Amino acid sequence: MGVVRMQASGGGGGGGNGSTLSETEIVEAALRVVRADGVEKLSMRRLSRELGVSPMAPYYYVADKRELLDLVATAALAGVRKPPPDSGPWQDRLVDLLAQIDERLRRHPGLGDVLIEQMLGKQLDLIAGIMEILYEAGFDDRNVLAGYATIHTYLFGRRRVNPRNLDTPPDVVMPERVARAMEHLSDLRGRYSYDFGVGVLVSGLEGQLVRQQSAGIG
Repeated sequence: MGVVRMQASGGGGGGGNGSTLSETEIVEAALRVVRADGVEKLSMRRLSRELGVSPMAPYYYVADKRELLDLVATAALAGVRKPPPDSGPWQDRLVDLLAQIDERLRRHPGLGDVLIEQMLGKQLDLIAGIMEILYEAGFDDRNVLAGYATIHTYLFGRRRVNPRNLDTPPDVVMPERVARAMEHLSDLRGRYSYDFGVGVLVSGLEGQLVRQQSAGIG
């Protein structure tokens, strides 16, 4: 991580004039804003308030919100590596890579909201890593893109459907089968739901690959 010297506004968490802030502090501040208010509320001015620095200070380090999102995503995903082709079948390698990404998402709440906005940001190595596994599996160009988009949406968007408040309003009467299923609502935030979703993704990709190959033969 690098460091950047920012001019602090009077008081706040940025320290005195010329205080040095690390990329880690900037990334964590941006993720706090996203976690509290959503990615749409993240702005350079909002970031400066979170850091306790002058409104112009973040521009010494990042040019705009897009670059800020790239910085957050790149820093939070540091260390994610595509498993080599000889490490196992494509299904296992894909699951391994997705698990590495999911670990970062759990470590940095709010990162999923950042990445759902960043399909073609600076994380091209990550995108290429997933796509390469799909190519190695035998998918054609069109299905590689469709497959990546599906994975991207699940990995980074699934937390948007996870309710923050798990309590059902007392005046809501649910159908019996819905009520039975909703007893497991807390699983949506846990490992079981993640593993279930990845299993569905991989099984679906396997089925699509069979259909693609059958269509090619025909």
